[in-house]
Amino acid sequence: MTSPTATAPAASTPSAPSSRRWLTLVIVGLAQLMVVLDSTVVNIALPSAQADLGFSDGDRQWVITAYSLAFGALLLFGGRISDLIGRKPAFIIGLVGFAAASALGGAAPTFEVLVASRALQGAFGALLAPTALAVLTTTFTIPRERARAFGVFGAIAGAGGAVGLLLGGFLTEKLDWRWNLYINVFIAIVAIVGVIVFVGRIERHGPRPKLDVPGTILVSAGLFGIVYGFANAETDGWDSPLAWGVLTAAGVFLIAFVLWQRRASHPLLPLTIVLDRNRAAAYLSILIAGAGMFGIFLFLTYFLQGSLKFTPIQTGLGFLPMVVMLVIAAQLSTNLLLPRLGAKVMVPFGMVLGVIGMLLLTRLSLDSTYAADVLPALLVLGFAMGSIMPASMQTATLGVDRHFAGVASAMVNTSQQVGGSIGTALLNTIAATAVTNYIAAQTVRTPTLGESAAIAGYQAAYVSGAIFFAVGAVLSVLLFRRKGRGTSVATVADPDALPVAAH
Repeated sequence: MTSPTATAPAASTPSAPSSRRWLTLVIVGLAQLMVVLDSTVVNIALPSAQADLGFSDGDRQWVITAYSLAFGALLLFGGRISDLIGRKPAFIIGLVGFAAASALGGAAPTFEVLVASRALQGAFGALLAPTALAVLTTTFTIPRERARAFGVFGAIAGAGGAVGLLLGGFLTEKLDWRWNLYINVFIAIVAIVGVIVFVGRIERHGPRPKLDVPGTILVSAGLFGIVYGFANAETDGWDSPLAWGVLTAAGVFLIAFVLWQRRASHPLLPLTIVLDRNRAAAYLSILIAGAGMFGIFLFLTYFLQGSLKFTPIQTGLGFLPMVVMLVIAAQLSTNLLLPRLGAKVMVPFGMVLGVIGMLLLTRLSLDSTYAADVLPALLVLGFAMGSIMPASMQTATLGVDRHFAGVASAMVNTSQQVGGSIGTALLNTIAATAVTNYIAAQTVRTPTLGESAAIAGYQAAYVSGAIFFAVGAVLSVLLFRRKGRGTSVATVADPDALPVAAH
């Protein structure tokens, strides 16, 4: 049977907040930035790494896929390990492992070693990412401070990909592609020292929970299948029997996981976490926003470098205004708008802005300029993500028993990772089809045919991204409760359940 549920007591007194909690936020932010930017920082370095190590175009995708496969498959397991061994030890292990894997990748003498190091990065990232969010969740218990902390964390989560592009461009141009991996060692060292010095021990309440081994195997296999299946569909096409076979198997594993969680005495993911209406809406919003965001980073990077002839550094700098706007929007949202309007207003508002931003990008052509055509869209999209991510992340972890804070936090990262995998596969397929159709429709071959066809592919991807955000707007309006009827269910009866707020 699933664990019993209980309503979090309205008058429960949370643990006294740590005097070092804002330093903890800095450390957690560093760890989150390291994990998020690593999904894009290596992209810009790939051509240089390929030339250095001599691997083929067909093998190139595995440098990216190895990371996302390990990261996506092990996220819930990593979150539960964090619950079992404690936040601080899990945080340190995740940082040390991630740094060691990064050092191995930076020094990789062969393609095989590079791919293995990326898989190790993903595995330790799967422990580090949910632990970082769980530390934040259990450290900030005062609603107003919690809102500020999640505003910063949500901004980092949303902007990390763009920061990765900027950092990757600088390191590749000015130093060497290997520094895209070495840089993590220095970030991790600072974070490790910070954890040891500033993050206090989080007390355990009640008996030590047990690991749900069957549940861990089933959900890890299911998540691996989703990420691998969509990655395979992206490269081999949607008619690939392997892609459909893996995706079907993934569905079977995940159904079996849900059925097992209903009867497990120590469930990996108590279903009350995801069946709560507000949390379900938050996870779904993060997934959809993750899928839509890949339309920005992936295709706009191609456009800036291929059509506007930007260098890698210029490309990274080109995304900087979006990052600034995202940070501003995240702080406005969490400190001013979210407490007054609630997630039911803020998340759909952000989704609508996402639609507008994507539609602005469909106007791009070979004659477009950055200032007149790209910049306005980036500013709108930055405000969109700054409205969606902090509100969704805060709602996704509200009211969860601290024993399950790690696995609830892992669901946030899982949603973002699965959304990114789905978005990448779908948008790449749509763009490639649009390019093929455009070329087939032209009777006259011009010198700019290839560039014009690429623009047609990007436009098709942006339209699809707009549809993603439009669906997200409708679903978030329907699913989020009105302000004042927020999440009120703690996952396990616990007097120290995290305080509940009406978002």
